[in-house]
Amino acid sequence: MSTRRIKKIAIIGSGIMGSGIACHFANIGVDVLLLDIVPRELNEKEKAKGLTLEDKVVRNRLVNDALTASLKSKPSPIYHPSFANRITTGNLEDDIAKVADVDWIMEVVVERLDIKQQVFEKLEKYRTPGTLITSNTSGIPIKFMSEGRSEDFQKHFCGTHFFNPARYLKLFEIIPGPKTDASVLEFLNGYGEKFLGKTSVIAKDTPAFIGNRIGIFSIQSLFHTVKDLDLTIEEVDKLSGPVIGRPKSATFRTVDVVGLDTLVHVANGIRENCPKDERLELFELPDFINTMMENKWLGSKTGQGFYKKQVSADGKKEILSLDLNTLEYRSAQKAKFATLELTKTIDKVADRFKVLIKGKDKAGEFYRKSFSALFAYVSNRIPEITDELYKIDDAMKAGFGWEHGPFQIWDAIGVEKGIEMMQAEGLKPADWVADMLESGSDSFYSIKDGATYFYDIPKKVQQKIPGQDSFIILDNIRKTTEVFKNSGVSVQDLGDGILNLEFQSKMNTIGGDVLAGINKAIDMAEKDFAGLVVGNQGPNFSVGANIGMIFMMAAEQEYDELNMAIKYFQDTMMRMRYSAIPTISAPHGMALGGGCEISLHADKIVAAAETYMGLVEFGVGVIPGGGGSKEMALRASDTFKKGDVQLNTLQEYFLTIGMAKVSTSAYEAFDLGIMQEGKDVVVVNKDRQIATAKAHAKIMADAGYTQPVKRNDVLVLGKQALGMFLVGTDSMKDSNYISEHDMKIANKLAYVMAGGDLSEPTKVSEQYLLDLEREAFLSLCTERKTLERIQHMLTKGKPLRN
Repeated sequence: MSTRRIKKIAIIGSGIMGSGIACHFANIGVDVLLLDIVPRELNEKEKAKGLTLEDKVVRNRLVNDALTASLKSKPSPIYHPSFANRITTGNLEDDIAKVADVDWIMEVVVERLDIKQQVFEKLEKYRTPGTLITSNTSGIPIKFMSEGRSEDFQKHFCGTHFFNPARYLKLFEIIPGPKTDASVLEFLNGYGEKFLGKTSVIAKDTPAFIGNRIGIFSIQSLFHTVKDLDLTIEEVDKLSGPVIGRPKSATFRTVDVVGLDTLVHVANGIRENCPKDERLELFELPDFINTMMENKWLGSKTGQGFYKKQVSADGKKEILSLDLNTLEYRSAQKAKFATLELTKTIDKVADRFKVLIKGKDKAGEFYRKSFSALFAYVSNRIPEITDELYKIDDAMKAGFGWEHGPFQIWDAIGVEKGIEMMQAEGLKPADWVADMLESGSDSFYSIKDGATYFYDIPKKVQQKIPGQDSFIILDNIRKTTEVFKNSGVSVQDLGDGILNLEFQSKMNTIGGDVLAGINKAIDMAEKDFAGLVVGNQGPNFSVGANIGMIFMMAAEQEYDELNMAIKYFQDTMMRMRYSAIPTISAPHGMALGGGCEISLHADKIVAAAETYMGLVEFGVGVIPGGGGSKEMALRASDTFKKGDVQLNTLQEYFLTIGMAKVSTSAYEAFDLGIMQEGKDVVVVNKDRQIATAKAHAKIMADAGYTQPVKRNDVLVLGKQALGMFLVGTDSMKDSNYISEHDMKIANKLAYVMAGGDLSEPTKVSEQYLLDLEREAFLSLCTERKTLERIQHMLTKGKPLRN
């Protein structure tokens, strides 16, 4: 086991990639030294101030400007603004000697071998022997970079390729050089997964490595297919997006974001350096790409690419699409295919592939052609770019946001069916695929004892994928460990006395079956187990309560039933809080409304770093009704100090709800009072989250968990606070900042959080506040404006402000 520690890292090069990587190391608590070159001339502002090239502010201008721009970019590269304080900037002349004190030096300069070699020569003069030194290159051969360097340098040198943006894309490719020590690769592989929260993939030193080699092939293949099948760019984006488990940006929008020039650069590199690639012709650029490059239609960076935003004379914004036949922009066209209609009722993406390839229309033909090309290509890249097929799948999922990698898609279709499709397209898989079938393996992957196995090509047997021991993969264990199931949840026995409750409703919304499942899981845990985790591995933890159900009850004026439903939600949250066993919430992605309320009432939150939490009920015209309003009042009370600051504290919690604030990371949730310092924790690698939550539940149980005593000591401020809130909302209404209905919602929330119109500050019970909360929620459900908002949300998918 390595004893190497990374306390400080030097990032050389502060461009978009360098600054982004610097921010992500700061995210995980590492001190960062970010260095760049010294400007060779003054800019106009510096001249006006009378500065010289010797002034420090000038010498560090490039690095400081780059980091400032990065920190201002959206989405943010940093988990919390304060984390930027962990980054120290400098330049390669005045500060290069400081690299002697770091544990890792990473070069992220321009993609030119001669410049990289010059930087390494300079760094070696100051580098302490034994220090890691790596290059974040996207394709320059690693073997050339360390030529002429010392033996210690080469032993500790390799490529470490992050994908942009470094915070959000999980792929971390590690590319060994000719003399890289095996212990260095082992350390970086583990560090990437455990500390950086990445999917680490050790790749061979081949052009574009793994992710870009397959990703660029896939995009280039679609460039040619779009012309062959006479498809529009909207149609291709419809076919290659969420329906097959890929990002909403699909193909052409993704290229616009990344930049067409970047894609062309990598494609040309593959074409020039892979002469034996059997599909080399696909890396030739189609005429329409060449024209776009000549016109500098590179995407977002130049204001137009495959798509173009336009503002009409009347001020309306419109997104235009490029017609690939005329190369003129036109209004976007809606894409629709009969084959896609057949998949609308199939929730699991993996189950759609068999349906998609059978399509009789152009969509079916598209899928048969594109999947056949992809399957043949990836099979022929082994052993060229990697020896293990799972690394290709890992790279595509982590680097390009695919839900399923190529071999997983092939398994979903069926290996033999995939071969049959290829043959129909005049393509052939690598010989090892036939050997696999002859060996008795009819799939690339298998599940055994909760672990995933892959087909090992040289050994011709299924081998366990390494590194799974730190993960609990619910898909792998559900069949054998499920102890309860209804239409809303599945409950699994995680072992060691800990249960996991997994939402399985549409978008993990919270309705009656989910609440019944939570109560059942707590019953089971209190009787026969030691703790409960509420966690899942869907795209989002939960987008909140089932507002469709609320709308139907309110529209039908079934207020008694609605009152009972809200009380059931509140009572369930109180069971989370006051059960006899520890309850752990494991939110990730969106944890909104009711999803946030579940977390608020757990004993501990173990959140993924990328968690976007908030009480957003204002957007649909109500206040939090599942204990969220009560909980914000309670938390304000717990932080009160003597004096007028009590009102200010309460106001902060009030605004968290009233402004529907949502954290942009789990760390920001601490600022909102949703997560609590000293109690809740953040996990950078989401794959570790369920296992970490289980470990915390077990620690609490083993320490002798005692059922909490119900709270009767919540200090509410009564009329003093209510008056302040009502004056504030009235002023905002008069200034036209909010509508009359917004004011009504805010005043209802104010009444709850003030504890009603009590004449003086009073200590009340949680149940007292819950009753106020439920009454306020129900009264808002009688409002026509509220019903309009909910209906708009249900039909348009976003809140209506009026």
